[in-house]
Amino acid sequence: MTERQQQALQIAIDGPAGAGKSTIAKIVAKKLHLFYIDTGAMYRAIAYKALKSGAPLNDESKISQIAKTTKVVLDHSDERLVWCDGENVTQAIRNPEISRAVSVVASYQGVRERLVELQRMEAKRGGVVMDGRDIGTHVLPDADYKIFLTATSEERARRRWVELSKAGNVVTYDEVARDMLKRDRSDTEREVSPLRPAQDAIILDTTGLSVEELVAEIIMLTQEDES
Repeated sequence: MTERQQQALQIAIDGPAGAGKSTIAKIVAKKLHLFYIDTGAMYRAIAYKALKSGAPLNDESKISQIAKTTKVVLDHSDERLVWCDGENVTQAIRNPEISRAVSVVASYQGVRERLVELQRMEAKRGGVVMDGRDIGTHVLPDADYKIFLTATSEERARRRWVELSKAGNVVTYDEVARDMLKRDRSDTEREVSPLRPAQDAIILDTTGLSVEELVAEIIMLTQEDES
């Protein structure tokens, strides 16, 4: 792969909550010297702003207006900070309350239109690995590589529960599993850009596989096309 090709490379990684998208995408981006764009964090930032403002989550008009006037910035350094109107919300957007709210916020057309616009602008900065739920189907339909990660619902709930527990959140596995089931239903059944694999996506089941194995497989895919 030439340096020019590398600078324009786009890798889309989609999948449901807890499938390992963010973890895998971060490492792949680092190994291939690409920008990592966490679109989920952008939606979480809008959910955070909506809750902070006191706006009813069921008021699509108000939530969409918040999205249009909120500045979300992703730090492309190794720290990967998330800024919302100048506030560092990197940790705040990962709590269970935000996880429950984000599926509602992300279902609104006005919110998605605004964030897709920002995501495409980010992609123009150079080669990127972008993860989310509609990257290969909607945000970057012409991406060079489209990966759809999945795993059993039990495995995904366990991963999220461990993640939340390590971050100091007091939550039970059953609560996480219920929230994840609700999020899955919302993501797959929403009218605007529902979660589904792109027709030309490569589907990888992450159940039982290590992060290292998955990263190696994705990188191998990019190297195979070079030969």
